[in-house]
Order: sequence, then C-alpha cells, then structure tokens
Amino acid sequence: MDFAVEHRVENGLTVVKISGEIDVFTSPRLREALLDIIDSGGLHLVIDLSEVTFLDSTGLGVLVGIFHRLRARDGSMSFMGVNDRVRRVFHVTQLTKIFVLHRSLEDAIAAHESATR
Repeated sequence: MDFAVEHRVENGLTVVKISGEIDVFTSPRLREALLDIIDSGGLHLVIDLSEVTFLDSTGLGVLVGIFHRLRARDGSMSFMGVNDRVRRVFHVTQLTKIFVLHRSLEDAIAAHESATR
C-alpha cells in the first residue's frame, strides 16, 4: 500500500486519513501534510489510522510534535481506527496517557462537542 494523507472537515473536526507505513521515509511527508492542514486553519484533528500498516518511532515523534503544536494553539488531536499493532505501540510507549483513541468518528465528534460546550 502506498503512503497517502487525505483530509476532510466534518462537524468542525478535520479528519486526516493516513494510509500505508509511517516510518523514517514517510514521516517527513506526514509532518509536512499535517503542518499544511494546521496552517490552513485545521486546529482540531482526528487522525484516522485504520489503513496504517506500520508505525515506527520517527512517526511517533512527528505525531507528538504535531500534538504539542496544536495544544500551543488551543487545538486538539485524537485518533480513531487504531489497529491492534499500532495500539500496542501507543501502549508500550505510554502515549495513551496523552493521546485519546476513539472507536469511531462518531465517538470523536461527540467527545469534541462535549469538550467545547
């Protein structure tokens, strides 16, 4: 599967769908795509990882950096569609302490709406 990043806006959230492997080779492209989305006004991101087949420490570093950039701008970032392999990476690195993993887009939208009330 080729690496790709697509995004759309739903209910005030920017849903970013990532496909393929997130590794040392693709992480710079991911970082650039996410920074472009933020620079275009997307401050509340839901990252869809349902088509991510691999995630290494370089990719995790990009996600953590983007998370901190968003927080500095009063933005947010959460995840959905996390498969067992990627979920294990989040747990082992203890990133579940800062990242919110949603079961579905509907759950992410409901959490966002609850937080903005």
